[in-house]
Amino acid sequence: MPSGLNIFLGWTAGTAGWLAVLSGASLAALAAVPPVLDSPPVPAEVAVTAPAPVSRERALALRHFLTQDCGSCHGLTLGGGLGPPLQREQVANKPVPYLAYTILNGRPGTAMPPWSRFLTEAEGEWLARELRGENP
Repeated sequence: MPSGLNIFLGWTAGTAGWLAVLSGASLAALAAVPPVLDSPPVPAEVAVTAPAPVSRERALALRHFLTQDCGSCHGLTLGGGLGPPLQREQVANKPVPYLAYTILNGRPGTAMPPWSRFLTEAEGEWLARELRGENP
């Protein structure tokens, strides 16, 4: 019976081989594919009525999260990469509830993961407003 370490090492080797197949051109092609749904329906319970307060310390942490974690796929300047651009001009036509829902729940069938395990709803909304330039 294989040990847990052997299973992990086998999985890692398989994953490394699979990742090697994804060339820069393949990643660029993936990034160029538009999302299937331009604006998926947002459940009523996600609708934002008033911005929830976020402490100054948490706001600094969320800005770091936006640059580092979101930036790892969307580009460090949020100009696009594996994920689409998230600069103000690209998200200006997206409502805050839509952006917050996407941040918290991800986009099934894409590389966009759900962040709800790490962020509260208020923080998802704060990030959405930050992307749109609506935070102080």
